Amino acid sequence: MDLQDQLKNLFPDHEPSQEIEETSSEPKALWVQKDPMICKYERRKGKATTIIEGYTGSEEDFKILAKELKTKLSVGGTFKDDSIIIQGDYRDKIMAILKEKGFKVKRVGG
Repeated sequence: MDLQDQLKNLFPDHEPSQEIEETSSEPKALWVQKDPMICKYERRKGKATTIIEGYTGSEEDFKILAKELKTKLSVGGTFKDDSIIIQGDYRDKIMAILKEKGFKVKRVGG
């Protein structure tokens, strides 16, 4: 007995839908702002962190950007208080990625 037969036994009244859900494989275009984003370096609890602030678009777009940066750099990080916190000092790489996407970036500190 395969899975389909088991499901039919459990749910005899259910009719499976024949519709195919379309999912776009294209990444969502992020809103590019005119004001520069701030990329700064801090030490938190003795560890180096890179903080990106100043995005004026939607919070969802900023979260998508955070995930993309963490994936490209293969590092950990978080999105907290309207800022992206990346573990490690990756200011140069982050600035290059953001400039490639069309953002203006300003380096702050050290």
